[in-house]
Amino acid sequence: MTSKSPTSSPDTAPLLPEIPDDRVTAFHVDELDTRGRVVRLGATLDAVMAHHDYPAPVKRLLGEAVALTVLLGSTLKITGRFILQTRTDGPVDFLVVDFTAPRDVRAYARFDAARLDALSEVERRDSGLLLGHGHLAMTIDQGLSVNRYQGVVALEGGGLEDAAHQYFAQSEQIPTRVRLAVAEEVHPGGAASSWRAGGLMAQFLPTEGGRIRPVDLHPGDAPEGTELPVADEDDAWMEAQSLVGTIEDLELVDGALTSERLLYRLFHERGVRVFDSEHIEARCSCSQERVMEVLTNFSREQRESLVEDGRITVTCEFCGRSYGFKAEEVVDQDPPEPAPES
Repeated sequence: MTSKSPTSSPDTAPLLPEIPDDRVTAFHVDELDTRGRVVRLGATLDAVMAHHDYPAPVKRLLGEAVALTVLLGSTLKITGRFILQTRTDGPVDFLVVDFTAPRDVRAYARFDAARLDALSEVERRDSGLLLGHGHLAMTIDQGLSVNRYQGVVALEGGGLEDAAHQYFAQSEQIPTRVRLAVAEEVHPGGAASSWRAGGLMAQFLPTEGGRIRPVDLHPGDAPEGTELPVADEDDAWMEAQSLVGTIEDLELVDGALTSERLLYRLFHERGVRVFDSEHIEARCSCSQERVMEVLTNFSREQRESLVEDGRITVTCEFCGRSYGFKAEEVVDQDPPEPAPES
């Protein structure tokens, strides 16, 4: 990738892209041993959610999930999929976002309309309350030739930012700070509103060994009053975290503010290298062939139970597209041969 380095002032910085939407941008702050990514989503987010009549609280939560998934999935160095999925006991009990590197994203949410309606306006904006308790799984799928990797963290009433911090602390042991924001744009003249999402992830990745000192996990059953271990944080990472903490939600969703200028605002005193952006698109990977492949993994009895009026119809939850098959095309298919053991 080619780096760009705004070093003077916003008015005299090099010419930068005018359109910030639907892009993910990598950056390095070498003096702070910090690197990360910024994502800005506009029309792509609307396209992801266009196939379902989600109420505003669900759109807001799904927007956060899409922004977080793109931040994490776009770090994949190889072709593959990054899947974020929640299963919880809250009003929004299921979320899944599927990112196929380097740019395609799709998403789906399941919710209880009655439970949502019972919430106050303030409660409907609380992502932790909407999710409730359960777990969040992050899966990297590199294809049939490579085993899947999956990390799971508990959701205990916190939002997706909290879950991301917990994931990196426990599974990756990489000091990480994440910021997410979603906003609804109301257009004049009765036009349908649109949605925007933004996110920033910063990680402390020093080249010198020993500068990352992970804190031991909570012992859980330690007697009351036991002093728990505390690791002193590196000064550079403390500064980077403080700077990231100054980001306002409006800055992450401002359609007139490019990612480059946002990063300049944050890190210009230390110097920030900004790399070429990757474009993000709403695209579903379903197809007639893929649906048939899924159906042939069902037992014959399961396939027979799907037959109605001599046909089997499957609708993709992500994009709403329907695929129809003659019953005999599916029911009489032989199941796939099991993969040979390695």
